[in-house]
Amino acid sequence: MILCCGESLIDMLPSETADGQSCFVPHPGGAVFNTAIALGRLGVDAALLTGLSSDLFGVQLRQALNGSHVDTKYAVSTDRPTTLAFVALQDGQASYSFFDENSALRMLSNEEIPALDPEIGCLFFGGISLASEPCADTFASLLAREGETRLAMLDPNIRPSFIADEGRFRGRIKRMMETCDIVKVSDEDLDWLVRRPLTLREKLHSILELGPSLAVVTRGSAGTIAMSSSGIDVETPAVKAEVVDTVGAGDTFNAGFLAGLFRQNKLSRVGITELSGAELESALGLGSAAAAVTVSRAGANPPWERELV
Repeated sequence: MILCCGESLIDMLPSETADGQSCFVPHPGGAVFNTAIALGRLGVDAALLTGLSSDLFGVQLRQALNGSHVDTKYAVSTDRPTTLAFVALQDGQASYSFFDENSALRMLSNEEIPALDPEIGCLFFGGISLASEPCADTFASLLAREGETRLAMLDPNIRPSFIADEGRFRGRIKRMMETCDIVKVSDEDLDWLVRRPLTLREKLHSILELGPSLAVVTRGSAGTIAMSSSGIDVETPAVKAEVVDTVGAGDTFNAGFLAGLFRQNKLSRVGITELSGAELESALGLGSAAAAVTVSRAGANPPWERELV
């Protein structure tokens, strides 16, 4: 089972009423939530470790998880409110305004984290949950505690406007990259993390030097590059799609990539060190194919396994 550790929230997506008034419509979302949903739809055993509110939005989130076959037994139930993210779209690109003071996500503490069963072979971390304190430190502590015995993947999904203390954030992400087996970043994330005047591949190599076995960078329509600590270097094209919006694209890629490793029996700490170039390309291809479906429709709506046949 893959345990996705991080945010679940409500994306308030812009829309119009029947008489043309601007409005926002609540949709279940959050980077880590989206990855869990996509994994469930792709037929991979997945669970979500997050703070789930008892409010009406928390109920909506739980129903969405159940509907996509995502296990919620590791979710921490609380009366604190659900995080809201108001989304603005311009030319299909999303920007966000977050409201999460004292939320079910943000206030998640070490004491509330449940014990993890042996069934969990892979941990996934990412999103705003790594920038919002105190939950960011809670998730970093969980990785430090469990990352030595389970495969771990990190997608920092950096949103600079959400980072209150850049030094603390950079230190936390660096420590997490040193523990993780797989680090996936967008090209914008990579430029933010590595500000030295290096080529993209040199920047990826600097990530590998921290300790991961795999480093992956997505570049939108330019495709994906992945490098391994064993010397594999592969580049795969993006899957063409008519883009409606990019909400959830990277999150879906993460799920498709993990599903691709799982299907090849490589979703383990040993398995990823034994990956061939062809196997890595196959996993990247599934991630890109899944993301292409997501960008072709409004909101974070990952594909079901049957849609990728």
